[in-house]
Amino acid sequence: MKIQLIRHASLWLEYGGVTFLVDPMLSAQGVNPPIINTTNEQRNPLVPLPGPVEQWLEPDAVLVTHLHQDHWDAAAAELLSYELPVLCQEGDGEKITAQGFAHVTEIKDSAAASMRGVTLTRTDGRHGTGEIGERMGKVSGFIFQAEGEPDLYLAGDTIWCGEVRQVLDDYHPEVIVVNAGGASFVSGGHITMNEQDIVDVCHAAPEASVIAVHMDAINHCHVTRELLKLRLEQEELLNRVAVPLDGEWV
Repeated sequence: MKIQLIRHASLWLEYGGVTFLVDPMLSAQGVNPPIINTTNEQRNPLVPLPGPVEQWLEPDAVLVTHLHQDHWDAAAAELLSYELPVLCQEGDGEKITAQGFAHVTEIKDSAAASMRGVTLTRTDGRHGTGEIGERMGKVSGFIFQAEGEPDLYLAGDTIWCGEVRQVLDDYHPEVIVVNAGGASFVSGGHITMNEQDIVDVCHAAPEASVIAVHMDAINHCHVTRELLKLRLEQEELLNRVAVPLDGEWV
């Protein structure tokens, strides 16, 4: 298994002989407005792609965890081939199909889909708490399994919660990718994992390797790579958590 962080939550995953493009946000730097109801007016994405976009346009399949713009943007819908298989959570397929994609598969609650020997099982999460969490809508994570590969848990846009703990207890994944950044609005709690959430993941899955992404690219993600690494160092967890730069392979 090899994972390249493209930017934010966008990943290039080589797993079980299949290449997956995960949550593609392919917009050029600054072409999108700030996230509404946030504390600054920086335009998104904050940083450019770490290389020519063409290198990420021919995966074997695309996986979209949910349809928020920072996970599936207009640039991705325009640049990717309509013939690519697209996997998504239940309820998102109609919109992706309406954008022109001809081979869209919804993975339903707790159900699995298979692609050339790789099994993907959908998992639950919470994109925040209270009213904010309700407004953020449904989000998904996915367990990847294939012969000869470590079990991989792609947690998606979720905070630390009972649903995530249940996945760890049920599957005991060897590698966990968490969306960090502690994204938040002017009011309400964080909606993606902050430093404490990632510490909690590490304690709940002491044998797993953790990869933290989803930082330094969108204007309401306030937990930077440097802040996260400082906390991990204090907790003596830095050796267990990779915090890749854009374009870096793990």
